[in-house]
Amino acid sequence: MTSSQGATLALTEQLIARHSVTPEDRDCQTILARRLEAIGFACETIASNGVTNLWAVKRGTRGTDGKLLVFAGHTDVVPTGPLDQWHSDPFAPTHRDGMLYGRGAADMKTSLAAFVVASEEFVAQHPDHTGAIGFLLTSDEEGPATDGTVKVVEALKARGERLDYCVVGEPTSSQQLGDMVKNGRRGSMSGKLVVKGVQGHIAYPHLAKNPTHLFAPALAELTQTVWDNGNDYFPPTTWQISNIHAGTGATNVIPGELTVMFNFRFSTASTSEGLQQRVHELLDRHGLTYTLDWSISGQPFLTPRGDLSEALSSAIHEETGLQTELSTTGGTSDGRFIARICPQVIEFGPCNASIHKIDEHIAVADIEPLKNIYRGVLKRLVA
Repeated sequence: MTSSQGATLALTEQLIARHSVTPEDRDCQTILARRLEAIGFACETIASNGVTNLWAVKRGTRGTDGKLLVFAGHTDVVPTGPLDQWHSDPFAPTHRDGMLYGRGAADMKTSLAAFVVASEEFVAQHPDHTGAIGFLLTSDEEGPATDGTVKVVEALKARGERLDYCVVGEPTSSQQLGDMVKNGRRGSMSGKLVVKGVQGHIAYPHLAKNPTHLFAPALAELTQTVWDNGNDYFPPTTWQISNIHAGTGATNVIPGELTVMFNFRFSTASTSEGLQQRVHELLDRHGLTYTLDWSISGQPFLTPRGDLSEALSSAIHEETGLQTELSTTGGTSDGRFIARICPQVIEFGPCNASIHKIDEHIAVADIEPLKNIYRGVLKRLVA
């Protein structure tokens, strides 16, 4: 094992040992900030409602005129689930059969450690680097995400800070390290629909209005609607019901209301406003009396092929020999917030097969290459 791999592995294990269940940070950012300050970073804590966020930056020889590459990620982890189902303590980093086990091993404490050690090595090799390096870390990514990255983005935007490139350390690899990166994510928009009827005795349907029956034709149309055909980067938009409920529980009462919870996963081929308008038009056409409340947890974002994707793809190929795939599949991430102030945002990290699961793990053999890839991106963009 090389000293650099030892450094990345040791830092990963140090972070896994912190019980940073969302929204707790448990001094993970303090550990990382101490390492970054030692190589010339200016570190700033941006706290919000008990959430800890870190913004760190090291300028190059071109000062604020240099390109700024930001590493972004989260120190919080999801809850462990039943402890008796784990084969080892989730907060005691454990090695078995070439794997490192622990909550956050894949999502995403190894990425954070690799970011830091890659930066340490890069600064040592390129003390006169021209561009700037930034870190944007939060402890509120796995939770509501209301006081984390979005708050840092708002603060940076208010200051006029320009971000040129951002690599988010989410676990994007599928079968092997480097086979997939995310250059965009679909948006997520939910609706709570309440269809109004008239409650009554089930033996006298002519004296009531059953909202479930009234909604059924509209439901059939909603499930069959083609919202868009996607585009070169995204699959078609999907509409799915997550919950539907009506009635009092009694078998002899026609319900007075039907509540439907649904979700759109949508791409840049549609807009949230356009989808909302189409749903309202459909419901109105069916003559329904209803209320509909919308919530948008993230707009879609897309980074077309460019400097960042080329640098990352090249670094992956140099280290692994793989031609990586640009993908927009999966759920949302903090990239949706960063994309508001950064024109090129890409997610890349270790294999994601075990994330959020019992016995989360990462292959120890992937740790050194992951760090080398991040360092390769630095070399290509800010040296």
